[in-house]
Amino acid sequence: MGSGTQTFQHRSLSVKLWPPSHSTRLMLVERMTKNLTTPSIFSRNCGLLSNDEAEEDAKKMEELAFAAADQHYKKEPDGDGSSAVQIYAKESSRLMLEVIKRGPKVNGGLADRATDLRGTVFDISGGRRAFIGAEEAKELLRPLGEAGNSYTKICFSNRSFGLDAANVAAPILSTIKDQLTEVDLSDFIAGRPELEALDVMNIFSSVLEGCHLRYLNLSNNALGEKGVRAFGALLKSQNSLQGLYLMNDGISEEAARAVSELIPSTEKLKVLHFHNNMTGDEGAFAISEIVKRSCSLEDFRCSSTRVGTDGGLALAEALKRCAHLKRLDLRDNMFGVEAGVALSKAISQFTDLTEVYLSYLNLEDEGTEALANALKHSAPSLEVLEMAGNDITAKGTASLAACIASKQFLAKLNLAENELKDEGAILIANALGEDHGQLNEVDMSTNAIRRAGGRHLAQVVVKKPGFKLLHINGNFISDEGIDEVKEIFKGSLDMLGLWTRMIQKEKMMRKRKMKTRRRMQNMRRNWNPSLRISKSTNEKSLLGTGFISSFSIPFASCSIFKI
Repeated sequence: MGSGTQTFQHRSLSVKLWPPSHSTRLMLVERMTKNLTTPSIFSRNCGLLSNDEAEEDAKKMEELAFAAADQHYKKEPDGDGSSAVQIYAKESSRLMLEVIKRGPKVNGGLADRATDLRGTVFDISGGRRAFIGAEEAKELLRPLGEAGNSYTKICFSNRSFGLDAANVAAPILSTIKDQLTEVDLSDFIAGRPELEALDVMNIFSSVLEGCHLRYLNLSNNALGEKGVRAFGALLKSQNSLQGLYLMNDGISEEAARAVSELIPSTEKLKVLHFHNNMTGDEGAFAISEIVKRSCSLEDFRCSSTRVGTDGGLALAEALKRCAHLKRLDLRDNMFGVEAGVALSKAISQFTDLTEVYLSYLNLEDEGTEALANALKHSAPSLEVLEMAGNDITAKGTASLAACIASKQFLAKLNLAENELKDEGAILIANALGEDHGQLNEVDMSTNAIRRAGGRHLAQVVVKKPGFKLLHINGNFISDEGIDEVKEIFKGSLDMLGLWTRMIQKEKMMRKRKMKTRRRMQNMRRNWNPSLRISKSTNEKSLLGTGFISSFSIPFASCSIFKI
């Protein structure tokens, strides 16, 4: 090269993501400690860890996660460490969820359970929803066949098993069936022909028969009666179930009867979910028989199941035996006033109730008042109350407001799609005015609320220390009222969710409509009756033919000209 030529040596920049710094590891421990000591749906059932115990467990979890990720990294020393970081994060999350579900320790801490936590959950539900064949099943399920594994919980959801894959899984599952306590087979036959799906269910049912399960999830499988009976061997062998999930399963009247018939004992059942089925009143009778036998029930969900008044009455009567209920979800059924009043008699006994979902039940004022009066004298720790879409008017709001005022732990209130108007909205706002320091979300959308009601609601909730979201969409709040609400939430408009964006769009639409009106009005004023209109075949004067006057009538009566 010539002396004037410059030579550049390109060097590749290598960024190593592993191992994490000491400060990063300490930060993870701190975050996990905070999560373990924060109340959640799990802590209500399993208990909340103390700060000392949480910190001890967090340190051990971080060490276990780091060890697993570091071992992986040593197999790929030339990599950038990104896959090790992913394993570090996933393993930390998995271990933390295990500890949260475990609750406070009785004897020994996480250190005594390190080996168990490392391999108690086997989950293949991640990734895209797909069919699974024999070869893939062999590879995916290989860890379950390894000697000495400690898997107690399996999740095969989101993967569709055919006969070939089921025949691969059966002998593997038979080796660990005695150690399983939780089985999730939700959405595991999607897209399979009915006969093949039934055969697959029979295979899994037979191989898992006799397992001493605590939780069983068969949701999203379109079972119907045939599918329920295909799982008959498994269901009949369960005497210690604590959780049963049959959501979106086509549970008809016949299928509900089959479930009631097949499960021998529900004395220990704490969770029962029947969401989104075509159960109807007759099916509700069968479900109510299960509920009657489930005196330990804490979480009952029978939402969107087409249950009418008669079925609602049966469920209400059965729920009277469930004195330990903490969560009740009966949304989107056709109970009506009579079933609502009957349900209030059961709810009056629920002292542990923390969440109640009673939206879209056609309760009207009478049913709402009965339920509100019952809740007022029970459920002292109520955190969630939903009664949207029940045709509640200002008349029925007084009892509801009195109930809400007594619930100092209320965090979420949903009264959307009713007819509260300003009078009802102000009553509710006044009820929330005192204390209610945990309140974080209120939904009063589509309630015919105007300026005064919207302003009063905003003034009350904005003062709550942890408040996050106020929904007041679909109401009749004027431009002036909108500006007032925005001023109240000045600096924190995100608390209004999508509302601020929606009202901006509405304002733009109003302006466009006004411009169109003015333009059309000007056209009418400047209308020239001697105007000649050309046709394709010949020109014909329309003046004096009567066509102009008759043609202009629809324009004059069009709503766009009305002020």
